[in-house]
Amino acid sequence: MNQGKYVFSQIMAQISHKMFYNCVKRYNGDYKVKQFSCWKQFLCMAFGQLTHRKSLSDTILCLTANATRLYHLGVGEVISKSTLSGANEQRNWKIYADLCLLLIQEAKSLYLNEEHSLEVDIDNDIFAIDATIIDVPLSAFYRAKYKHTRGGVKVHAQLDVKTSIPEFIEITPGSVHELNVLDMIQFEAGSFYVVDRGYIDFDRLYRIHRSDAFFITRARSDFSFVRTKSYPAAKESGVLCDQRVHANKQSNFYVYKDYPGCYRRIKFYDIEQDRTFVFLTNNFALKATEIATLYKHRWIIEVFFKWIKQHLKIKSFRGTSQNAVKTQILQVISIPIFEKAHIHELFSNPKQQQNFKELNHKQLKIFD
Repeated sequence: MNQGKYVFSQIMAQISHKMFYNCVKRYNGDYKVKQFSCWKQFLCMAFGQLTHRKSLSDTILCLTANATRLYHLGVGEVISKSTLSGANEQRNWKIYADLCLLLIQEAKSLYLNEEHSLEVDIDNDIFAIDATIIDVPLSAFYRAKYKHTRGGVKVHAQLDVKTSIPEFIEITPGSVHELNVLDMIQFEAGSFYVVDRGYIDFDRLYRIHRSDAFFITRARSDFSFVRTKSYPAAKESGVLCDQRVHANKQSNFYVYKDYPGCYRRIKFYDIEQDRTFVFLTNNFALKATEIATLYKHRWIIEVFFKWIKQHLKIKSFRGTSQNAVKTQILQVISIPIFEKAHIHELFSNPKQQQNFKELNHKQLKIFD
């Protein structure tokens, strides 16, 4: 057994200090800071998440109880709750957001040569875009109003379907509509963007089209269109119709104005679910069945959100400002922190959660 570093230190060693301090320097995070640096703040918050602490007080209590080990963890001396709370409230959360994106890019590089399990054989990147709500009490988070009696923080994500790794993450109040986040995304030429009906805005879909990228979504029931061409439909494969259409100028003038070109309308019957779907896409090269299959893989982002909610143990937030909430959400992982076993030993025979269906999903194999 490894008698060297604590598991916590082994995990933190995976993060490049140079990379972290570049993020800190970008936002002057350590400006006029004498002792409690951004790195120590990050260690304390990561420690709280890793050990499932319920609050800042709980985190500080646990750190204090292990005061003799703090030097080896990189924290140094015991700090007060007010010091950690003040850092969370005042230091720019974008430091940790930038770090998160850099770590995401590192994780993606590990999957470059891996074969994906998609049923469609294409080289293009495929991204699923969606959002989920993390409920918060309105009494403490009055700025995070979601509904009349509910508060919520909304996590928006763009997930690489082939690797199950997020490409983009944005955290907003729950009242912010998903469509607004599309304006923050830089669409890559040749890539597919799969969204549900909540993201239908033809001006934004046309922006995807003008970026030489492809969108796949489901049509709304009230969508009025004009058919300009019909393609052969393989009804034995579930394709009921495959058409080239544009918006009806008479009844949907603004839709026609926002997206003046034509796109593809596919009506597909899914025998497994006994449901009929109507898809819209600007891609005319793939088969209709392949378009339907790509949309089916949008469920991967639902798995991602489920995984986040099961593993990101947020029973209470350790600050009420938007800055503090975003700082905390960007801490995700859970292992026994005061062991000296080698990190690989912890994952050689992991205890899987019995209530989690996707046990063999790639996100559970980060150390394979």
